[in-house]
Amino acid sequence: MKNEMKMEFDAISANEAFARVSVAAFVSELDPTVEEISDIKTAVSEAVTNAVIHGYEGIEGGKVNIRCVIEQDVLHVEVMDKGKGIEDIEKAMEPLFTTRPELNRSGMGFPFMEAFMDDLEVLSLPGKGTTVIMKKKIGCIPWIEDEE
Repeated sequence: MKNEMKMEFDAISANEAFARVSVAAFVSELDPTVEEISDIKTAVSEAVTNAVIHGYEGIEGGKVNIRCVIEQDVLHVEVMDKGKGIEDIEKAMEPLFTTRPELNRSGMGFPFMEAFMDDLEVLSLPGKGTTVIMKKKIGCIPWIEDEE
């Protein structure tokens, strides 16, 4: 089974909730647990917030794109912006690192994405934008998987 969904919306904070609920609804065909849905919503929320707050800092009229693909029992999520890009991805992914302390940003966006999803990759070019790629296997019970 394979299914795909794409959407584009304005890079404004109000659309963060729309994005997280849309991805959660899309993955519902796999019958995820409440915990899996919560993990996905948190990761998507962090990725979209990063695009809005950091990617389009000082830039009007930006758009955020989300592409989701379900293959078998794995959800693939890509959150893309065409904003500022990230100068140093490794530094940006460090816990507590933030470029926007004046907004009380905790610097935990990427660590949360990494913790709540099974795989995280960040692609970025300064001046061109950022793509956050995340994957989550649905229905995976860790203690059963470890025994196989």
